[in-house]
Amino acid sequence: MKVNMHEAKSNLSKLGEKVWQGERVVIAKAGKPYLDLVPHKGELKPRKPGRFKGQIKLAADFNEEIKEVTSGFEGDE
Repeated sequence: MKVNMHEAKSNLSKLGEKVWQGERVVIAKAGKPYLDLVPHKGELKPRKPGRFKGQIKLAADFNEEIKEVTSGFEGDE
């Protein structure tokens, strides 16, 4: 949806609802795209490495090759 600046000022609440429902709204100035109206996204918290340290266990044979599986990929059937 493309609206001019005056229409956007007059209908900001309605346009905001449309954006939150997934519609794309472009605000034009002098007939040319000027702004994109987008929903606010909260700030992402910085990743904290080691958060699950000691909580994830791998089987002792985790890195051992399973011949039946690898042969299917390599065409050695």
